[in-house]
Amino acid sequence: MDKPPTALSRRVRSDAMSEDRRGVLLGATAFGLWGLFPLYWPLLEPAAASEILAHRVAWSLVVSGALLAATRRFATLRSIWGHSRVRLAMTGAAVVIGVNWFTYIWGVNNGHVVETSLGYYINPLVTVLLGVVVLGERLRRWQWIALGIAFAAVLVLSVGLGRPPWISLVLAFSFGTYGLLKKQAAVGPIEGLTWEGLVLAPMALGYGVWLSVVGQASAWSHGAGHVGLLMTTGVVTALPLLCFAGAANRIPLTTLGLLQYIAPTLQFLLGVLVFEESMTPTRWIGFSLVWLALMVFTVESVAASRRTSDVDAGAPSTAAAPVGAEAVEASAVIDPACIGGAPQPPAGQIREVGEVGERLPR
Repeated sequence: MDKPPTALSRRVRSDAMSEDRRGVLLGATAFGLWGLFPLYWPLLEPAAASEILAHRVAWSLVVSGALLAATRRFATLRSIWGHSRVRLAMTGAAVVIGVNWFTYIWGVNNGHVVETSLGYYINPLVTVLLGVVVLGERLRRWQWIALGIAFAAVLVLSVGLGRPPWISLVLAFSFGTYGLLKKQAAVGPIEGLTWEGLVLAPMALGYGVWLSVVGQASAWSHGAGHVGLLMTTGVVTALPLLCFAGAANRIPLTTLGLLQYIAPTLQFLLGVLVFEESMTPTRWIGFSLVWLALMVFTVESVAASRRTSDVDAGAPSTAAAPVGAEAVEASAVIDPACIGGAPQPPAGQIREVGEVGERLPR
């Protein structure tokens, strides 16, 4: 006969449920903030996308540097420098995230919000495809079917646009590449953001100085309010990253994999309902195929995760749907110390460092 639960066991279960709820809230907040970015970037006009990017790099470095100082984790930067493989991977990651940021800002501020949302919808599929091509991963049958449907969607959208959806493809492949490089480096989110800022800062500052010299810097010609808005790019970049890191310590990967679709869905809705971008019948067909591909992919991945859990006799699964989109920024080592001492996940949910967004389905 089972013993009735003790007060301690009830408290442990209650604490675990509380941590799960907090993790879901943090994850939804992170993806929600990323999904609302299309409302933010136009506020920084008339600054061009390149000038906004320069400010984002500079002020993100200020914020992440302050967070590292507060948590006394500068030693990690020395460790990155001391390992050539990690240093090269992180430097490459900085370059591709710079390309991603510029493409996204340019796309939003030039009336292509719907196309940017497509990039983040297909990002998990592109991540899996890169795993096959670069890492030699093997996919299951339904994953191949999902990729085939997504490829058909890209062809349909290319016909409708009269060109490939290059904004979507650049966003998806740059983040996929970024995720692979961060996998090789296994560096925490704030340390990674700081290193990326250090790599990009010389170009960003040099570009800012050049704009000022030739009289084309909007920051100094539209008042203190405009300067203040540009300065907020650092906090806007770091805040969802911290929320995601907190969520990754508290909830299963499957939950994170489902929450990730909040961001592109919000972007899509903003593009259609707020910015009133055109949705032709061909475009609806293309997006419907993408959503079908994601449905097939997600259901298959969740089913595989459950099968693995059953076989593993209660061990945490690593076959969950990969976390993509902006969340890749936080997908390296999720260490509680990186976010100021967040509590460890309940027993049975502790995951290997570097697991989030790194393990591709087999």
